[in-house]
Amino acid sequence: MPFLSRKKKEPSSPPPPTPMHEEVTAQEYLLRLSIVARSSDGLRLPADPTIASAIPGIVEPLSQTTVETIDPLPIEYSEASPAIERFNELQQWVLARRDVSPIGRHCLYVLEMTDALDMTVDTVSCGLLHGDTDTSGYPDYNAIVGGLASHWDELSGELIVRAVVGWGGKGLRGDTDRIGQKLLSSLYQQVLASGFSLGQADQARLPSGGRGSGLSCAHCGFEAGSAAAFYCPKCGMRMSRGA
Repeated sequence: MPFLSRKKKEPSSPPPPTPMHEEVTAQEYLLRLSIVARSSDGLRLPADPTIASAIPGIVEPLSQTTVETIDPLPIEYSEASPAIERFNELQQWVLARRDVSPIGRHCLYVLEMTDALDMTVDTVSCGLLHGDTDTSGYPDYNAIVGGLASHWDELSGELIVRAVVGWGGKGLRGDTDRIGQKLLSSLYQQVLASGFSLGQADQARLPSGGRGSGLSCAHCGFEAGSAAAFYCPKCGMRMSRGA
């Protein structure tokens, strides 16, 4: 009989689509680091080691702390870098600078990260020029560090001196830039007032020393990247000719 026959079940309709949330509530974390460094033009000083030893005294009147002289990197640490993304180079940098003061390490970090220094050849006399330090002895983000960087000219043997300043970290203050520029100018004028200056240098910065020129320093072992080098830009000694 028709009413006893089984009714076919109709297929159930698919579930409605779940609405997509285009915006999801999230916690945002952001860290902005701003590091600034400035370098003056180079000044030529006589090729005299006693003048090199007088450079910290030129910086001293402008420094709030004891002026620290940091020598170029030894040969075994020539690849050292404070860049945290290159661990092996960072490890070398930490080992090479383990005896440097917190202010000196902060100064090196700021100036090397911005390429204001080439510590394969540069010697820097630095201190805290403006601002305060935290409880661990490191300069605050708005403190200004710097001094005078020097290397020996590879052709004339004269000492090339530049004023360098740097600052930065987690934030900046509006007047830091103005104070930094003023301190850079004051350092430059201090060198001129010392009576040692022979005039401006045509090339204030030297490229990093390469390999394969066949010239090496008999005193420190630094290998020059130019076959025309006559004096070592690192220690000022005469380069050895031949492989």
